[in-house]
Amino acid sequence: MAEAHGTPTGDLSSYGITPSGDVYWNQDAPSLIELSVARGEGTYSAHKALVTETGERTGRSPNDKFIVDEASTSEDINWGDVNVSTDLDTFVRMRAKVVEHLSAQPSLFVQDLYCGADFSEALPIRVVNQNAWHNAFARNMFIRPSAEQLEHHNPEFTVLHAPHFEASPEDGLNSHCFVIVNYAAKEVIIGGTRYAGEIKKSIFSVMNLILPKKGILPMHCSANTNGENTAIFFGLSGTGKTTLSADPKRALIGDDEHGWGSNGVFNFEGGCYAKLIDLSEEDEPAIFGTTRKFGTVLENIVMDENGVPDFTDTSKTQNTRGSYPIEFIDNRTPDSKGGHPQNVIFLTCDAFGVLPPISRLTPDQAAYHFISGYTAKVAGTEIGVKEPQATFSACFGEPFMPMHPGVYADLLSAKMAEHGATAWLINTGWSGGAYGVGSRMKIRHTRAMLNAALDGDLDGVEFVKDDRFGFEVPVECPNVPSEVLQPRSTWVDKSEYDSTADKLASMFNDNFARYAQGVSEAVNSSAPTPNA
Repeated sequence: MAEAHGTPTGDLSSYGITPSGDVYWNQDAPSLIELSVARGEGTYSAHKALVTETGERTGRSPNDKFIVDEASTSEDINWGDVNVSTDLDTFVRMRAKVVEHLSAQPSLFVQDLYCGADFSEALPIRVVNQNAWHNAFARNMFIRPSAEQLEHHNPEFTVLHAPHFEASPEDGLNSHCFVIVNYAAKEVIIGGTRYAGEIKKSIFSVMNLILPKKGILPMHCSANTNGENTAIFFGLSGTGKTTLSADPKRALIGDDEHGWGSNGVFNFEGGCYAKLIDLSEEDEPAIFGTTRKFGTVLENIVMDENGVPDFTDTSKTQNTRGSYPIEFIDNRTPDSKGGHPQNVIFLTCDAFGVLPPISRLTPDQAAYHFISGYTAKVAGTEIGVKEPQATFSACFGEPFMPMHPGVYADLLSAKMAEHGATAWLINTGWSGGAYGVGSRMKIRHTRAMLNAALDGDLDGVEFVKDDRFGFEVPVECPNVPSEVLQPRSTWVDKSEYDSTADKLASMFNDNFARYAQGVSEAVNSSAPTPNA
């Protein structure tokens, strides 16, 4: 007979789940991690972090994500290649299979949590997992309720997570993996993937539809503050979003997802999900320290014979990850909130090596680059990639943005104007040539430029306009060699720089064409102009 452990706050029968075994409700992270090891779901590192593997899927599965096309939200969704529809019948059929699979498990794990640190706008959620370690991940990543809040917790959205159940070809999906969001039913069902990031990203997609209707801007960004001014950092994976927001002089608000509402910025999460590739204690001491704590969940990392993680080993994946509660970062805000941002930072890893390491944007340029969401893949990361490949992701989080990018860009522009925020574009990628020729920007130089921008040290500095991209570039910056600031001067072959920069400018324009009809003439006029 099934037995409930912990603090039950509901009944799984309301979802049609009839547990075959024990149900662990709202267990703390240490208990869940111990259960994970006892169940053979993972092992301990030398420092007693939990080490897990996600199998063949070591990242998100964007081609396997679907939204149920139903009347209450159909007109709000920007349908297309990113937001792919499925019908209610498919959802009902797959949900029934997920429920049957979960009901047959010897144990289930349930967490009642919140998404959003501003409880006036927080979304109460419930996560039902097949594995203890995924439940520990969920507890790390979302806002953990107090005992009093738990007593009155009433989930508005539920995630049913069955990583070991796979869809069959006759189900008519794209693969054996699926993530299906049903806004009307207020449910997410996930199957066929053990990659834990799908759990949190599915709920973020929900927030990204709910909040704009309330005048709140949901953002795929990190944020920090010194108590007097707040900064937000937009950037795609690998651009330095987590690294640069972990600053010893500024308290971390959060590293991935936030809302900008009437009271300022608030974290969606109760933890961090850091990318660990090439992590070093010297460059990122705060994040490195979390990997040596009981309570951290490490995904797909390789350990040496002594159980010590080797963060340079990418034999399993380049997307090695660490999940830990935000309390593991000493330098953080106690309430995961901050004031209205004075600085908006767009991070890009430009593998073409042509963008300046820092530049100042006009409000219209900020809207343009926000919608563009540019970074670049480096050669060699994928089969057949011989040179840098431009990547554009609207709002720096297009896979999680169900509405048209213009909705989010208009909200950003309005909030920046209302609160007098300055926008900066920072290139954490290459200088002196493209990947394979030039060299990666030094982290210490990037930090120096960022600190100068946030501290106001660039306010009185001379800026020059880039004639191709239109933004302003400082001629000097404290603790940064002046020659680094102008990318063309770092290239030996100036003509090669010009042709590469023109190529990238054209890529920007080609990408933005699909948004041109939905933005103002001023934003369209902020596009780069190839010189050739």
